[in-house]
Amino acid sequence: MAHFIDRRLNSKGKSTVNRQRFIKRYKQQIKRAVSDAVGNRSVTDVDSGEQISIPARDISEPIFHTGRGGSRDIIHPGNDQFIAGDKIDRPPGGGGKGAGEGDASNKGEGQDEFVFSISKDEYLDLLFEDLALPNLKKNQFDKVTQFETYRAGYQTDGVPSNLDIVRSLKGSVARRIALTGSDRKALRELEEKLALLVEDKHDNTLAIGYLLKISMTTRSPLSHLRKK
Repeated sequence: MAHFIDRRLNSKGKSTVNRQRFIKRYKQQIKRAVSDAVGNRSVTDVDSGEQISIPARDISEPIFHTGRGGSRDIIHPGNDQFIAGDKIDRPPGGGGKGAGEGDASNKGEGQDEFVFSISKDEYLDLLFEDLALPNLKKNQFDKVTQFETYRAGYQTDGVPSNLDIVRSLKGSVARRIALTGSDRKALRELEEKLALLVEDKHDNTLAIGYLLKISMTTRSPLSHLRKK
């Protein structure tokens, strides 16, 4: 019978559900491993996770395999030694020549272990589960404080995404005003001369017209700054 697992509502990490299921299934073994790990580290050291080691015999599951005895009719390709009707003895079992990894133990006994890592939150949950701590104290230890560093103040170069538009516009206007300082000085001098000539209009008509022309020419590029 086929089983379909709907993972559309899960996060992108598809192994998250399998990890939670594994921790729930072998919770007692993991708790014993956490208790042993506490003896190797300080109780106040709760800033990191832990490497958990579980004996392979504790996570063994029933499997199907071929039993001894019985008769089977099998066709092996490339057979050049036997013919139909020959009886072949099964290879003896328990000879210590299995396909397991690693070398044999010099004491005649060995134990494979399954090692995996648990996060800080998982470690704290397992550590506080059997302790008679108030929820407030537990939540206080379980709180994760994260700090983020960022540049303070302003800098004159960088990527466009960090641009302070308002400050850049103010600096641009200030630079343009500073660059037109000489023109403003010349404009004030012309306006003062024009005011003196206007007071005495006798025989100053040509000079007044000339100064008005120069004044308008000088004032036009400064008109946008006079409005600021």
